[in-house]
Amino acid sequence: MREHIQLVAIFWFAISAFNAILGIAAYIVANTVLVHGAISGPPAFVRPLVSAVAILVLCGSAFGFIAGWGLMHRDPWARVLTLVLAFFVLFINIPLGTAVGVYTMWVLLPGESEQEYEALIAARPAA
Repeated sequence: MREHIQLVAIFWFAISAFNAILGIAAYIVANTVLVHGAISGPPAFVRPLVSAVAILVLCGSAFGFIAGWGLMHRDPWARVLTLVLAFFVLFINIPLGTAVGVYTMWVLLPGESEQEYEALIAARPAA
């Protein structure tokens, strides 16, 4: 179980880094290319829409980093946050997010996993 939790955390770091790069790139495109007219004649709603989507992707990426960090440190809230994020990425980030989401649920969702995670939290050294 311990190895699977660490691997889930690493996967969340990886997918969050990938999403952060995509979000930054989309935000840069929205606020440079679409503003200065490099693409002739985009409708007026395109720039705010792309900016909003980029900000949402960056927020999701930040939550993914937080979830991975929490799992690595065996924080009590990390399991729930990671499961919530896993349900979201199942349908939003196909196919990479689907794979990470399914693996996350396979590791963290069963009842035995909750008990083992609680035992890992109890066994961690005091900070």
